[in-house]
Amino acid sequence: MDTLIAELKRKLIDILHLDDLTVDDIDEHAQLVGGDLGIDSIDVLEIVVMVEKDYGVVINNQEIGAQVFASLATLADYIKAHTPASS
Repeated sequence: MDTLIAELKRKLIDILHLDDLTVDDIDEHAQLVGGDLGIDSIDVLEIVVMVEKDYGVVINNQEIGAQVFASLATLADYIKAHTPASS
């Protein structure tokens, strides 16, 4: 499993209080918003804040956000593509 995807799974479990799930329970290719995890628009805001804080990646366009949050895999790809270079 990709390191970033595993990390994102752990963070989702933590920030969304999905305490009854494990990392292995989350399918990175499943629909993220409105899917089996029950993620709604409020949860998306929490995820956006986490992504900005932890990775320095801003998701500020609603159209882009819909594509980014299609699945955990698309979120991870977006973070990889937009993470500011380390100095």
